[in-house]
Amino acid sequence: MSEAREKSILVSSHIDTVFSTEGAGDCSSCVGVMLELARGISQWAHGLKKGVIFLFNTGEEEGLNGAHSFITQHPWSKTVQMAIDLEAMGIGGKSSIFQAGPHPWAIENYASVAKYPSGQIVAQDLFSSGVIKSATDFQVYKDVAGLSGLDFAYVDNTAVYHTKNDKLELLTKGSLQHLGENMLAFLLHIGASSHFPEGSSTESKEDISNNKAIYFDILGTYMVVYRQKFANLLHNSVIMQSLLIWATSLFMGGIPAAASLALSCLGVLLMWLFALGFSLLVAFLIPMISSSPVPYVASPWLVVGLFGAPAILGALTGQHLGYLLFKKYLLNLHSKRRQIPPIIQADLVKLEAERWLYKAGSFQWLILLILGNYFKIGSSYLALVWLVSPAFAFGFFEATLSPARLPKPLKLATLVLGLATPILFSAGIFIRLAATIIGGMVRLDRNPGGTPEWLGNFVIAAYIAALLSLTLVYLLSYVHLSGVKGTITLATLVLFGLSLAVVSFGVVPPFSEDTARAVNVVHVVDATGGLDEIHTPESYVSLFSTTPGNLNKEVEHINESFICGKNKTVDFVTFSVKYGCRTYNDATSGWSEDDIPTMHVGSDAKENKRITQVSINTKDSVRWVLAINTDEIEDFKLNDARSSEELISVDRKSSVDGWHIIQFSGGKNAPRLFDLTLYWRSGSTPSIDGYLLKLRTDVDILTPITERILQKLPYWCSLFGKSTSPHTLAFLRNLAVNF
Repeated sequence: MSEAREKSILVSSHIDTVFSTEGAGDCSSCVGVMLELARGISQWAHGLKKGVIFLFNTGEEEGLNGAHSFITQHPWSKTVQMAIDLEAMGIGGKSSIFQAGPHPWAIENYASVAKYPSGQIVAQDLFSSGVIKSATDFQVYKDVAGLSGLDFAYVDNTAVYHTKNDKLELLTKGSLQHLGENMLAFLLHIGASSHFPEGSSTESKEDISNNKAIYFDILGTYMVVYRQKFANLLHNSVIMQSLLIWATSLFMGGIPAAASLALSCLGVLLMWLFALGFSLLVAFLIPMISSSPVPYVASPWLVVGLFGAPAILGALTGQHLGYLLFKKYLLNLHSKRRQIPPIIQADLVKLEAERWLYKAGSFQWLILLILGNYFKIGSSYLALVWLVSPAFAFGFFEATLSPARLPKPLKLATLVLGLATPILFSAGIFIRLAATIIGGMVRLDRNPGGTPEWLGNFVIAAYIAALLSLTLVYLLSYVHLSGVKGTITLATLVLFGLSLAVVSFGVVPPFSEDTARAVNVVHVVDATGGLDEIHTPESYVSLFSTTPGNLNKEVEHINESFICGKNKTVDFVTFSVKYGCRTYNDATSGWSEDDIPTMHVGSDAKENKRITQVSINTKDSVRWVLAINTDEIEDFKLNDARSSEELISVDRKSSVDGWHIIQFSGGKNAPRLFDLTLYWRSGSTPSIDGYLLKLRTDVDILTPITERILQKLPYWCSLFGKSTSPHTLAFLRNLAVNF
């Protein structure tokens, strides 16, 4: 019992959600599982040697506030030895591990007892690379408290994330049971264990790197886990053996073998270039012929025809060009060396070219394995299986000890045996990743109108083209002699043509009620003006979308005299709307000038070092964002004006694009009056133009015009919420540098 008090396991999720959704997936599903886990574990508590803390925190959506408060202030936090975070960035399906570590003990024990394990190091690599612009409570537990553990997330149907469709009706049956059964077995196992890992803070960076876990599941029934140290040994062994085999082959074959390798690799390179070129060209053209730049969001199967078919056609075209060049070289080479009838010689050249193209595919994966191993990328296990299995099959069925032996056609068994294992290991993650990318298109444009409309298409087209180039390289080597080139070409053209027709004629809508376009409707009271403090505020309703594309159809449906365009950018402090729509109809009601926040300069001392005191009154708002110009300001501190409590102390501050941004959110009794002390940079010469401070305050109320517009919002649209998103009423204020 005393040990349980001293060492505990933290199971955490958040009870809050954003204003735009009911949060069935994010994260009521996690909370429901935790409640049932608490009930189940309580019946087995007598056998546990570790305490289990269930943390139902809040403020996660506003900046991971609850997790940070617990881990830095609560007395129980000192007992926590491991953290498990439950999250969702979609709704339903399997709850998969997408972050594990730094210590591998948790994932190793999870893999040994989970009934239906699900997790992929690929997801962890993507998340840690910054490609996914998000954070979870697990970052707090790992970075602030130095804890190891696991981070789970539901990732099916990611298009509903933070929209109206994160609702109970779309929660798939069995998804909560899947997470619950895995977690119950895991908690009971580690709770009864007498062994517990020490904190990662005692390990060196090299030890942490070598102990990093590589993990992946196979069809959700078995999980493979091994450490980076073993991965280094395994990968280095395979790389050295492969290089030795290649070196021996090239040494025995001489210059012709080296030239053959170079030309076959040229075929692979041409395959990549044409596959990417064809699919990216389609990606660029789609916004010109479709009502939406991303017409496949509600019907993800469309990407098979729109991008998959051109990629296959391009890959086949590119490799066939390489095949023809290679065949020409071989004909010229063999005509000088062998006295064989031309007809037989032509057939032998085709067979030899086929075999070299297959081997070039293996060489491609060897290069990727070398790069992945050098940079210690966990996902390199994919390169390993796509290299070893086809190479083993080729060696078993096709390899000959005598270089003088005439080539034979590649056997079908070589392809089947060689690709069975790689497909088994990787098909699931490839498909789920494609679905995640497609779902993410609804919130691609973080600064609405700031990115080209074709950018989202480029992302999914490049992914599909790269995926097909990597995985079809072995299969395509069989095509050139099989007589099916024409059939494949015709099939891909028909599929592409049908998909293009479906998109251009609007046969299927780009969005639906269950897969909605993300929009925001904000009543803006803009009191920024110019450099003069005295300014009549401008009031209007702003309609904008994080989903690429214009809003003409939505505006026509709403019918509230919206004017759309890029003629005036709205700076919401955390982001800018470069394309949007606004209406001034009835925009003066529902607010008063007394609601506008104020920023008043109390003092401005310019003696040894310039120090400016600014009083901020956020009025009725307890959720606000303040940007401070770090080109002019070196440091600052923020105090609660009434209690004098220091909220932000003087310290080295970070900045992005010359601004340090403070996001504040509180409850009903949160402070509204603040004292901001600004310390100017030494020798700084204030610019005549520009702002020193930018403030946005949010109020969660509906003005009459906003309420009317929301009632008219098309069924295929949904409000989108995030910590950086404004509520339905926002006030903008600034303070000029030259105040």
